[in-house]
Amino acid sequence: MSLNNTPSSERIHIGIFGKRNSGKSSLINTIAGQSLAIVSEVAGTTTDPVYKTMEILPLGPTVLIDTAGLDDEGTLGAMRAEKAYQVLNKTDIAIICVDINNGVSSLEKEIIKTVKAKEIPFVVVRNKLDTAICVNPEFENDICVSAKTGENINALRELLGTLAKPQNERRLIGDLLRPDDIVVLVVPIDSAAPKGRLILPQQQTIRDVLESGAAAFVTRETELTDTLASLSKKPRLVVTDSQAFQKVSEATPEDIPLTSFSILFSRYKGDLKVMSDGAKSLNNLKEGDTVLISEGCTHHRQCEDIGTVKLPKWISGYTKKELNFEFTSGGEFPGDLSRYSLIVHCGACMLNEKEVAYRIESAQRAGIPITNYGILIAYIHGILERAVKLFNI
Repeated sequence: MSLNNTPSSERIHIGIFGKRNSGKSSLINTIAGQSLAIVSEVAGTTTDPVYKTMEILPLGPTVLIDTAGLDDEGTLGAMRAEKAYQVLNKTDIAIICVDINNGVSSLEKEIIKTVKAKEIPFVVVRNKLDTAICVNPEFENDICVSAKTGENINALRELLGTLAKPQNERRLIGDLLRPDDIVVLVVPIDSAAPKGRLILPQQQTIRDVLESGAAAFVTRETELTDTLASLSKKPRLVVTDSQAFQKVSEATPEDIPLTSFSILFSRYKGDLKVMSDGAKSLNNLKEGDTVLISEGCTHHRQCEDIGTVKLPKWISGYTKKELNFEFTSGGEFPGDLSRYSLIVHCGACMLNEKEVAYRIESAQRAGIPITNYGILIAYIHGILERAVKLFNI
């Protein structure tokens, strides 16, 4: 991935919801100005949610999410509709697509009610204006368009632009730096590392360091001591991959602040205080408790995979308890968390801020402590206080 590409997690997520054959896929294609979604007269063409990244003015970088019809039939159809509702957990702006000839049905009113409850900005788009006359608006943001002819599509884009919340000025690391600071990034190269490239958290951190006018030095943990000795001045900060936390902590002088990429991301799009408190609940685990380990991305599992192999080993070794472990990845996150005693989440670099907030809030509502990889690893190795000291939590 180029450093100039906006990651999906940093884009505005626009979810499109409605009944089958209301023209959702046609609407996506017309908004985007190209054929992104399959269009068919056959009801139920869209099954699982389909994600498309686009640049749409005046919104900028976006992710358009096409969902299955809310009126999909049968057991499988109900599962598809449920998947559509789950998309709301990551939606920044919702489009409720309605066939202008049919009006707003009870199903569409139900999702509007859910959208309002989640405080998601939304617009009701009455599609197929080429087949009927525009009706009086029922909602604050209510517009008639034709995906077929393009009528009022520009007005819809402008309306979406007014609904987009101002971009959060939060920084991943830049607010901790001054121009001419030095940051040392420790990046292990192991069997799980993608060949020929750095993973997303490392790329984004490097970019933010450079945008701050600071200098980024990238090294492996095996060369860290020599790298520190070669620098002309003391680094402002050392940031490490969580898996190398203990070794890097031992090699980094106490007067140099130390943290991890995962902890930076917890502060950036999560809740560092909640996650730090969650790590301490390790001491409360009992025999037979179940721990959920959840990753926001999907990838090929290596023999020493951190989520499915290393973390369970470290947690079991620390607690000296026989525990059960369950795993989720990508868009999967259980709706019922009651059977878990602890949730350990990845740094969530692939999830947008909206979905991270939803997962944390879900855990808090269920009364289940939640933490993340880097925070938990630092706690297990006795270095959490040092790893979060910079953030004054």
